Amino acid sequence: QLQASGGGLVQAGGSLRLSCAAAGRTVSNYCMGWFRQAPGKEREFVSAISSGGSTLYAISVKGRFTISRDNAKNTVYLQMNSLKPEDTAGYYCAAAELSGLPVHASGYNYWGQGTLVTVSS
Repeated sequence: QLQASGGGLVQAGGSLRLSCAAAGRTVSNYCMGWFRQAPGKEREFVSAISSGGSTLYAISVKGRFTISRDNAKNTVYLQMNSLKPEDTAGYYCAAAELSGLPVHASGYNYWGQGTLVTVSS
């Protein structure tokens, strides 16, 4: 089970850190990803971290967001800086059993509930 948290309301230019805690699974054994979905839009890839520690970012967030993993806490984080109104969405964490860094939602096997991020202008 994956539990995402840390969303909220923030002004443009602000920061938030999302957390994804795993129960019953060891996050270091999976590729862990973050996706987001805005109202009326499709779910889109944000970032992922492989079991080996490699990371990947969507172009829209590269340089502003950082994904990391704390194996001792069995938690994955998404540090979001310089937030923009267009970052407003529900953010979802997911775990993929296959190797690599899948960027499509279909590549992930397990999903947490979303946490809402709202960025005001």
